[in-house]
Amino acid sequence: MTDQRIYTPSTPLPAPRTGVLTPFEPGTRTLEAGYRVAPQFRALPVDTVFDKDVAMQLRDGTTIHLDVFRPAGTEPVPVIVAWSPYGKAQGTSVSVMGVFGLVGLPNNTVSGLEKFEAADPAYWVEHGYAICNVDHRGIDQSEGDSVLWDRQDGRDAYDVIEWLAEQEWCDGKVAMSGTSYLAVSQWFTAAEQPPHLVAINPWEGVSDVYRDLVMRGGMPDTGFAQQLQDGSFFGRNRKEDILSEVDAYPLMTELWEHKIPEFDRITVPAYVVASYSNTLHTAGTFRAWRRIASQDKWLRIHNTQEWPDYYDEANVEDLRRFFDHVVKGVDNGWETTPTVRYSILDLEGGDEVAVPADSFPPASVTSTKYYLDARTRSLSTAAPETGAEATYRVDANPDAVSFLTRLDEETVLVGYPKAHLFVEARDADDMDLFVLVQKLDRWGTPLQAFTVPNQSAIAHDLTDHGATILRYKGSDGRLRVSARHLDEALTTDDVPAHTFDRVEKLSPGEVAEVEIDLFPVGLRFHAGEQLRFVVSSRNLLGTLMPAIREYIGANAGTHVVHTGGEHASYLQLPVRTN
Repeated sequence: MTDQRIYTPSTPLPAPRTGVLTPFEPGTRTLEAGYRVAPQFRALPVDTVFDKDVAMQLRDGTTIHLDVFRPAGTEPVPVIVAWSPYGKAQGTSVSVMGVFGLVGLPNNTVSGLEKFEAADPAYWVEHGYAICNVDHRGIDQSEGDSVLWDRQDGRDAYDVIEWLAEQEWCDGKVAMSGTSYLAVSQWFTAAEQPPHLVAINPWEGVSDVYRDLVMRGGMPDTGFAQQLQDGSFFGRNRKEDILSEVDAYPLMTELWEHKIPEFDRITVPAYVVASYSNTLHTAGTFRAWRRIASQDKWLRIHNTQEWPDYYDEANVEDLRRFFDHVVKGVDNGWETTPTVRYSILDLEGGDEVAVPADSFPPASVTSTKYYLDARTRSLSTAAPETGAEATYRVDANPDAVSFLTRLDEETVLVGYPKAHLFVEARDADDMDLFVLVQKLDRWGTPLQAFTVPNQSAIAHDLTDHGATILRYKGSDGRLRVSARHLDEALTTDDVPAHTFDRVEKLSPGEVAEVEIDLFPVGLRFHAGEQLRFVVSSRNLLGTLMPAIREYIGANAGTHVVHTGGEHASYLQLPVRTN
């Protein structure tokens, strides 16, 4: 491609991002059973060979470094690769310990030898796997310029996988696992089809940098991208300047297209893990699940946050069953695992998990239209015959309009909601719209639920507005109306997709028809409880993590939502029929 990437100088790893094993000390040593990298971490249960700061060359001659933890002995074993821009020895860093504290995980959940968000050698080596933690191109002591979630990651990981497969301690089989960045890198790597990659385990991660990270809904919401760029990718050379790229290329271009993996080339067996509640990862994980070409793929949708879920003992055992079967060929019955295991959130303490299905949404789901009525501010399955308007000024309080329905019998939503709206901007030529589906109790009180063990007073303060990964408040969506053009190839009746390749401003008096995708849901409403649908000019949930700069909608004037008659706006909900 014509390289549209923009780079900025990188800097060495700062002290809070360094761990006990960060110093560059190439060599091989054996860590004996009982070894602890620091007192607060888990001890190694078995003797573990540690190959530190191993150098290998990528196809273009760039030298990178990696760490390998492997069982002592001479029998070759498969290896699980962790690929991300977070220093390979950050497991004991102040920053990672802070993240564990934020979500409420004790440090002794892990050994500290794991890469942040990656598989823990303390468990996997004991069960006959090696772990490879990579400092990829441009990270710490590795040469080259680093890129952010790009097909370059896939090509480089291909080279590492094929190199690992040739090592005398490796049996020639390589798998990948990890959350967030480590999940995203698996989409790109699997699309390159390295011959020795036999399984992937993407555990929540974006699958389209433009749509998920920097321009969700066509809005330049780059707060987390800035934190990612400024707070990682530390090294000796340059790192990609994603913020400058957003300014230079606000529409879909070749740059952004190369930050979307080629889903139809992903054919390796995949165990995908998703949630409804991660406002960075949810849309991308479900998109990738839908589009990858793997014949053998499984989806588990959990009801918490990814880090507690990833390191939960039962879930680690479940993942080992997958790897043992697919990677080692163990006859353990994994093939009988339901294709989909989904959760149903209750928000009142009665979540249901591991509900089996053959697909997502399950076959028992019917997409049902709930029409907005501006006269009564209600939702109904019957379209209002008479047109009406619901309005708000974007600089006033309230800067939103909502619509309610009371559900007379137990109702379970499982699948993809969307909003189909007729909207108008008065005294403006564009609109940034934010929408939200909330569950209310029978008395009209909004219901929420923490997704992490940390439910302290500070956690409440953090999540009253923002820190959405810590507390679930409902299914949200957003769209800049000038970016409303649909991608006919990717849009389905349940999930609209936009091209983001043009700007279509509104003319005075124009009523625009828009479709907005909301995050997938699994949500139970008891008889008498209510559903609220909100349309607003501002981000109703706030940022996904604390200390991130919040995006403010680019709005002016008055927003109008037209309902009924020839402008029958509706909310489409996935209603399970049994």
